Amino acid sequence: MARFDRYMLSQLMVLFGFFSLVLVSVYWINRAVRLFDKLIGDGQSAFVFLEFTALTLPNVIRLVLPMAAFAASVYVTNRLSSESELVVMQATGYSPWRLARPVAIYGLIVGLMMSVLTHFLVPASLFQMQQREAEIAENVTAKLLTEGTFLHPTDGVTFFIRKISPEGALEDVFLSDRRQDDRAQTYTATRAYLVNEDGTVKLVMLDGMAQSFTRDGNRLFTTHFADFSYDITNLIRKTAAQTRGVRHTGTLEMLLHPDQIAAETGETVGRVTEEAHGRINQALQCLAAALIGFATLLIGSFSRFGVWRQIVAALVLLVLVKLFEGLGADTVQADPHMWPAAYASSVTGVLIAVALLGWAGRARRPAPLPEVQT
Repeated sequence: MARFDRYMLSQLMVLFGFFSLVLVSVYWINRAVRLFDKLIGDGQSAFVFLEFTALTLPNVIRLVLPMAAFAASVYVTNRLSSESELVVMQATGYSPWRLARPVAIYGLIVGLMMSVLTHFLVPASLFQMQQREAEIAENVTAKLLTEGTFLHPTDGVTFFIRKISPEGALEDVFLSDRRQDDRAQTYTATRAYLVNEDGTVKLVMLDGMAQSFTRDGNRLFTTHFADFSYDITNLIRKTAAQTRGVRHTGTLEMLLHPDQIAAETGETVGRVTEEAHGRINQALQCLAAALIGFATLLIGSFSRFGVWRQIVAALVLLVLVKLFEGLGADTVQADPHMWPAAYASSVTGVLIAVALLGWAGRARRPAPLPEVQT
């Protein structure tokens, strides 16, 4: 690799790391706030919150890698151009195609990182998160044992505990069940216990009262009891942890056995095919984003107002590439045999970059000298 290639590649990787860190931090903080509100509000510990935020990190990195690759390419190209380093290299005979070589290598490196994420880390992290969500959903302690707070474990049900004694007894319990339109039931007890029995969870209430209100005739029935057992198993939201989704499946498995994966996950064959080829396409999009950022800034002449017009043009081209991505995904989902359409966005991006490099090469080609007549 030539010295200029190593120099430019090092600049690209340093800026790529910087933009990746900034973008990942922004996305990660945004998701962490929502996770904190959800998990801590449900009574989970800080350790569970840290575990979930770590599991979301691979998917967040996957989202920001193309943007970071594009931003680093634009920034480095603009700096090399403003400091006349690209001008010097072009004066020595470097064509736009030759200048784009380190950018292409940089795009391939970022694409390799994206491949590791999309094919291995993201599916594994999403599947692990699904398993942990199922475990937490089945954890009665986290769902119901919260002092001094009115909880709504499901629609139409309100649960309240004033205090939990050191022995594990629930003191001053209130339970309202309004899931039936024609009947409302309310239970109050001075003390209660949670009992697991044969896969069911029961709330055993002591020294309490049950009130049943029927809308037909507006009647209220009141019953005092010494002990009463209430099945609260249905109040706990369950997650199908044993069911594997398309996003949790390996890419090679989806490519080789799309019919089996579709039957297992309940998705269509087109959705499975689109997911598999879409993962490969995401790596190629990193290459396209880097080349578009470089080639767009390479065209145009010097301006005291900067290169904001080229940057806006590059952003518009990226939006166009993303539009092709959506169209290609819809086409593959409708017809799995049209799987090459999944690569329409990356192919379009590379072709746009090639066209821009060709344009930049023709714009900088010296005009032929006029013939001298004797």
